[in-house]
Amino acid sequence: MNSFAVHPFLTGLGVTAAVSVALFVVSWLVALVVGRFNVVDVVWGLSFVAIGATSFAWSAGHGADHWRRLLVLDLVAIWGARLALYIGLRSVGEGEDPRYDAMLRNASNRALHALGVVFLLQAAVAWLVSLPIQAAMYIRSGWSFLAIVGTVVWLLGVLFEAVGDAQMNAFRNNPANQGQVMDRGLWRYTRHPNYFGDAAVWAGLWLIAAEHWIGALTFASPALMTWFLSCKTGKPLLEKHMSRTKPGYAEYVRRTSGFFPLPPKKV
Repeated sequence: MNSFAVHPFLTGLGVTAAVSVALFVVSWLVALVVGRFNVVDVVWGLSFVAIGATSFAWSAGHGADHWRRLLVLDLVAIWGARLALYIGLRSVGEGEDPRYDAMLRNASNRALHALGVVFLLQAAVAWLVSLPIQAAMYIRSGWSFLAIVGTVVWLLGVLFEAVGDAQMNAFRNNPANQGQVMDRGLWRYTRHPNYFGDAAVWAGLWLIAAEHWIGALTFASPALMTWFLSCKTGKPLLEKHMSRTKPGYAEYVRRTSGFFPLPPKKV
């Protein structure tokens, strides 16, 4: 028997693409009702849960390894649900995200422009990034050492994200820290422990999928996620905003690694 369910995988790609687009279009309609486009940030994590659940259902009955399918579904559900809950709670009572205001500032029609450059773009990126999840669902062979390594890397990433977010949340909720730069805990070693953790999560999921050569070919997905986080929509936009609003941020940048955790430099 072929070690990979190729035909169900290929047909499943179309199904998950439709699910991703539908989810983000619905979230765009919700954003129009509530008057804030940053609802897409909550949907981002949930979109991977939806894609993972769709792939899990679509791959059933095709001889794929049940325990690998269940493992990948559980890992993506834990990551996506935690991220969505954290962002959702953090945004309660807040206005629009400055990033989206900047992106839509010169648009003649903010709603339609947001649909294209925010919601549908994220639908496409979510589908591309999720390819290791989808591929892993169709592997018929049992686990090997690579799946264990991938799970460990995923766990490291989730811990970095969760601990970094918790530390930042505690820092923000302390009135004594108003106007200060967070440089404690994990934030002492990297300016973006949550982004680094995110990248590690997707590297781990890719390792689980890489046990088959078709899964290994999805390496561009974690690379794309890391590029977006470190070079495009994550780190650069956030640091530009922080440089304008936090007086001590420039000094923090000089002594703290921008992405990978490293000991702080002496300045």
